[in-house]
Amino acid sequence: MRTDLQSLLDSRAWILADGATGTNLFNAGLEAGEAPELWNVDRPDAIRDLYRGAVGAGSDLFLTNSFGGTAARLKLHDAQDRVYELNHAAARLGREVADAADRPVVVAGSMGPTGEILEPVGSLSIADAAAMFAEQARGLVDGGADVLWVETISAPEELQAAALGIAEVDAPWCCTMSFDTAGRTMMGVTSEAMVGLIADLPHAPLAFGANCGVGASDLLRTVRGMTLAAPGLPLIAKGNAGIPKFHDGHIHYDGSPELMADYAALARDSGARIIGGCCGTGPDHLRAMRARLEAHQNADDVPGLELIAARLGDYSSPSDGTGAAAEAARPRRRRRG
Repeated sequence: MRTDLQSLLDSRAWILADGATGTNLFNAGLEAGEAPELWNVDRPDAIRDLYRGAVGAGSDLFLTNSFGGTAARLKLHDAQDRVYELNHAAARLGREVADAADRPVVVAGSMGPTGEILEPVGSLSIADAAAMFAEQARGLVDGGADVLWVETISAPEELQAAALGIAEVDAPWCCTMSFDTAGRTMMGVTSEAMVGLIADLPHAPLAFGANCGVGASDLLRTVRGMTLAAPGLPLIAKGNAGIPKFHDGHIHYDGSPELMADYAALARDSGARIIGGCCGTGPDHLRAMRARLEAHQNADDVPGLELIAARLGDYSSPSDGTGAAAEAARPRRRRRG
């Protein structure tokens, strides 16, 4: 049975999304350079466990294991002719887990960037990119995804291409961009600019926001900027569990469950309605986030930048790229967790 995300948004103040896909699959044995999407067919029990981990920790929505599921990304693994199969399998496994839950759970079909540079800077046309996204979207929808979830996008042209491809299958969708370069995406999009991009899309998403990036502080500064720009749609916050550290040959994220619980409450106060984690976020983080959100009383005002930094740690840059450099001046360093 499919779960309608819009109905949940209409009836709930907030929705807890899931945590990391890659981090948790690496913990399950995925090797560097291996395509996670192949596990949808080769190791389906591991993918079921990934999804169950999020649902068991309290997530109301989880993303499918299909981030790199376009033909352009799968070509790196000689699997470009398996787009429909691998995406369908990712969503089908998700449907199994969601249908077995004791509450409504949304299966969100993850769609990451193509990995190509679009025109006019690169050679991939918007039309060709849209066709790739449409092919992926069909597999996810037919497999049982409730909503499509475009994430970690940097270029406005790629966001437009995703919207066009999804419109071909007439599916509901959400989208997030990754703001990791002094408050901007790699291609220079600011929080304010994303609000404008969303307003101009002919096939509008149900919700939009930010994911991944640098750390929780930076991500909330971006979400806060979207709130202040009056987006008119529900916002998404899906931040990393702290800052990545290289230790014993592996990347670890230093954010504790307590820090991510603080992040979840601040995300809610910053205007986010769908709140989850990205890299480094596991079931323990999600459980702490759920408990904090259930007990949280919303603040009267959007939290200031100094409060966010004091609770979650300093920003990686003095400005978020929107011209508010004075307000975003670096406060004293303090990190909890």
